Amino acid sequence: MKIARFFVKFLFACSLALSILIFSAIFYLQNNISSDYKIKKGDSLVINTKVPVTAEFGGVELSQSKALSDVGQSYSVDLKAFGIIPFTTVNVEVVDEMYVAVLGSPFGMKLYTEGVLVIELTEVDTANGLKKPAESAGLKLGDYIISVDGKKVTTNEDLSRIVEQSGGKKMNFSVLREKQKIRINVTAEISKETGNYKIGIWVRDSSAGIGTLTFYSPATGIICGLGHGICDEDTGSLLKLDSGEIVNAEIISVEKGAVGSPGQLNGRFGTKTLGEINLNSNAGVYSRLDGKIEFSYLTEVALKNEIKDGDAQILCTVDGETPKLYSCKIKLRTSAYHSKTQNMTVTVTDSELLSRTGGIVQGLSGSPIIQNGKLIGAVTHVLIDDPTSGYAIFAENMLETAQNVANKQLKEAS
Repeated sequence: MKIARFFVKFLFACSLALSILIFSAIFYLQNNISSDYKIKKGDSLVINTKVPVTAEFGGVELSQSKALSDVGQSYSVDLKAFGIIPFTTVNVEVVDEMYVAVLGSPFGMKLYTEGVLVIELTEVDTANGLKKPAESAGLKLGDYIISVDGKKVTTNEDLSRIVEQSGGKKMNFSVLREKQKIRINVTAEISKETGNYKIGIWVRDSSAGIGTLTFYSPATGIICGLGHGICDEDTGSLLKLDSGEIVNAEIISVEKGAVGSPGQLNGRFGTKTLGEINLNSNAGVYSRLDGKIEFSYLTEVALKNEIKDGDAQILCTVDGETPKLYSCKIKLRTSAYHSKTQNMTVTVTDSELLSRTGGIVQGLSGSPIIQNGKLIGAVTHVLIDDPTSGYAIFAENMLETAQNVANKQLKEAS
């Protein structure tokens, strides 16, 4: 009887341990796989995880199936942990090999906002004490003032002139807040200091900076860089684009990064316009190339499921206009497949680049990352507490965005 009880307890313990193991494995997989993948014609889907995963379509393992062969078609594929436990279904699209001209050269950005962006709310010192006309009326940081009393506002000067000429009468502001247009009535107060009408507000109408071009896609005609959006330095919000352009640039000096103090590339804008900015997004800055750009060959873009932790190279420019390859290591983030932006961490290992810059610095955003001869991504951010490291975006995500920009332009032109 004692032996039987021991055997039952042993089986229960084994079953419990196995259940915990399976649950942990499924939880791990659900956090480390994507809901959609791309594969090239004739290839099978390889899931790079610590837990073995097999992919099946129509009950047949993909490595043995020829069913997924039509380029442009998408399929629902079942995934099984350890080859036996089904845990999810993913979308798999069959694509041709994708090629781009990898760049790594510096560029200048000039961006003008849609309306003017509210970056600070202040007080107006009046004869009757301190007043907050804008804040009291309901204006908030991050709002875009599009027009006042039907008059379009495109510059800081436009808003200042309209307010000063209001004569203290109520003004109707057309405001874009996130994606919603609202109207707010604001009444200016006379400043005791200047004698002019004020509403207690600071606004911004433009931004400019230096970044690195990632690639040019001959298939779409789109050139892109930065790997992240142009954001306002005060509010941190993505700037809403009215117009802008990208130009060539030259790096003239480097401020080396240190722990707690990110370095930066200092550059000079050139006179060659590369194109008008068509999109400012979390995945970078995109423009239809205006004219020609020099490149020697095309490089294949790696699919995200082809990328592996380990050695890679960063192509960037830290002097003049000529890019150079430097060694680094990349590691997929836990959230790599659940984000369109910060998919990998990148750590500079090249002694020359570390000596020059200290690692990742501002201005290197957009620098292409190469692994096994393929473009896998682009640098996006530096880690404040470790300047040797930063984040990177999948090249596949950037190319997908470039295709969306091209498709939108084609639709608008038709």
